[in-house]
Amino acid sequence: MASIVVLGGQWGDEGKGKVVDLLTEHVDICARFAGGHNAGHTVKVGDTKYPLHLVPCGILRPNITCVIGNGVVVEPKQLVEEIEQLARQGIEVQGRLWVSDRAQVVLPPHPALDRAKEALLADGKKIGTTSRGIGPAYSDKASRVGLRLVDLDDDDGPDRLEAFLRSRNELLVKTYGAEPLEVEEVLETVFGPGGQRDQLRPYVKNTAEYLYRRLADGASLLAEGAQGALLDLDHGTYPFVTSSSATAGGACTGLGIPPTRIDAVFGVFKAYTTRVGGGPFPTELLDDIGDTIRERGHEYGTTTGRPRRVGWFDAVAARHAVKINGISSIALTLLDVLDAFEELKVCTAYRHRGQALTEYPSSLQVLAECEPVYRTMKGWNTPLSEKTSFNDFPPAAREYVELLAELLKTEIALVSVGPERRRSIRLESEFFEKLGA
Repeated sequence: MASIVVLGGQWGDEGKGKVVDLLTEHVDICARFAGGHNAGHTVKVGDTKYPLHLVPCGILRPNITCVIGNGVVVEPKQLVEEIEQLARQGIEVQGRLWVSDRAQVVLPPHPALDRAKEALLADGKKIGTTSRGIGPAYSDKASRVGLRLVDLDDDDGPDRLEAFLRSRNELLVKTYGAEPLEVEEVLETVFGPGGQRDQLRPYVKNTAEYLYRRLADGASLLAEGAQGALLDLDHGTYPFVTSSSATAGGACTGLGIPPTRIDAVFGVFKAYTTRVGGGPFPTELLDDIGDTIRERGHEYGTTTGRPRRVGWFDAVAARHAVKINGISSIALTLLDVLDAFEELKVCTAYRHRGQALTEYPSSLQVLAECEPVYRTMKGWNTPLSEKTSFNDFPPAAREYVELLAELLKTEIALVSVGPERRRSIRLESEFFEKLGA
């Protein structure tokens, strides 16, 4: 396979970072195609943890070239800090990381607007954004008023940024009653000597053209998703979604590669379900079981530190993600979190006003009224973290994995039972055969 897409099949936080890190051993390029620094991947290599927000996870392997595509919105300060942190941890970045010149820039008004908009929403209507300015940045992109990295090098770049800042100050003050930003201070931060434009210039290039040439020469690509399929702007639980295309289609638009270049879509699912922010969540556990899963799974956001909402595995939602992405193989993560339970549940369908639903509803009102129909499974109540083969799993653990594969009609190619690379168990699968791994 020349090109694969790896993405989350739930509401994000599925452990994509570890899976991408494992799979990049078998590719030449790792490219991020959507989202911004609201996303967070934590990868553990040996005893060292690498929290990544914009830089693709493939950077941790020295032979991999990484790309931040045009579909990503880039906050310059965050990216510079991340590059510097990686350097302090012994990871060489320059010459191995390229950022699309077409990527939109997250500017200081964006997080200010993010906070102001969220503050006006009533309880129960709040989106639960990270307040990083991602939504406003994508809004300005769609409105054709945002600035791209390439625009910062134009002769009129400072004038365009100044006009943009003044227009956004008008919005902040007159619409939201917020404090205005210091225009000159922002201009100096971006365009001053040694400023953000100069700091990022060595990394910026036409990455669509770069990827075209590399793929034409036979290079292999892993397109790395952010967030999860149920947060996709079109196909997720709108409006409780992110502001970009988190599905497989976003890999093409977000990198500038054609669909004919994609050979496989690899989905990452937790062995249970979590989400952050507002919105209906049929299998949510608001009890001691949910608290136990949260603590055992360390379910707190990499970017925000917020506790995640926790629930049983939702096969209805997961099937929706499989269909809209064309997922043919799956990595099942954090299975070891379920070691402590005598009994487990899997949602196989919904019940809505007396009717059974097996397809994921578009209406949030319907989704909020849905009751999960559960299949109860026997737990294994045995630590899985030291198991090295699927055949070594307790029968109940094998049955759980096999049930999920049956419900989703896909093969499960990888099971993760801990954060370290070595705690990853490969199953017999067409995916790894085609990958040549």
